[in-house]
Amino acid sequence: MKIISMESPASNPYFVYILECADGTLYVGSTNDLKKRLKAHNGELPGGARYTSGRRPVQVRYAEECTGRGAALTREHELKKLSRANKLDLLSVRK
Repeated sequence: MKIISMESPASNPYFVYILECADGTLYVGSTNDLKKRLKAHNGELPGGARYTSGRRPVQVRYAEECTGRGAALTREHELKKLSRANKLDLLSVRK
């Protein structure tokens, strides 16, 4: 598993991440607070995605830091377009 940092320093970087759900499916998202967002996806805080709410627990399998919100959203879009096989390849390469 590759995680840049689960803590957001003062500069408030954005992250794009891939979660693995309990049913084995993958979910791609972006945030500026990865630790808080993971808690939301797992139901510990309000605001998790509807997709992950029925597939808990989820775990972070991949995260990369982006230069800002726009870059994170662009990268999120790129990752969402990948096939499942390509996403799994990305996960195995970045370990």
